Amino acid sequence: MTTRLLIVSDTHVPTRARQLPSAVIEAADAVDLVIHAGDWIAASTLDQLESHAEVLGVWGNNDPADLRARLPQVARRAVDGVRFAVVHETGQATGREARMDAEFPDTDVLVFGHSHIPWDSTTPAGLRLLNPGSPTDRRRQATCTYLTAVADDGALRDVTLVRLKRARQ
Repeated sequence: MTTRLLIVSDTHVPTRARQLPSAVIEAADAVDLVIHAGDWIAASTLDQLESHAEVLGVWGNNDPADLRARLPQVARRAVDGVRFAVVHETGQATGREARMDAEFPDTDVLVFGHSHIPWDSTTPAGLRLLNPGSPTDRRRQATCTYLTAVADDGALRDVTLVRLKRARQ
């Protein structure tokens, strides 16, 4: 079986954007699972994504109590033989690979957010680290971003960083 994935983080709706970009909603309609690495800000964003696809998500440092009650700080799930973990923060970039190898030894892919900076690397132990950036707040990046990927028969493939322009709202 193949599972199509949308990987997002740091949506910050409604503080950084009034709503999710239409491209994110269209992507959610085209996938089997949305992975969200926190900083939703409003539970309505979780509700909206859940109306389009199944969601695996965590809360972030800016999320209020109602989201923390609905979501874990760390989520884990095997998807078509790929062992995922999701967390909002991983700390500073320096030494990230070694820290995450130690913290997530039984994981194939760790999805994280917080920095709004896309990241795709593989640790010495073989853990894939993915940060999709933010689809609503580009910070120091040229564009807002999210990721798409496919989990299939124990492998993650077709990981694509999607760059979009933030619509004025």
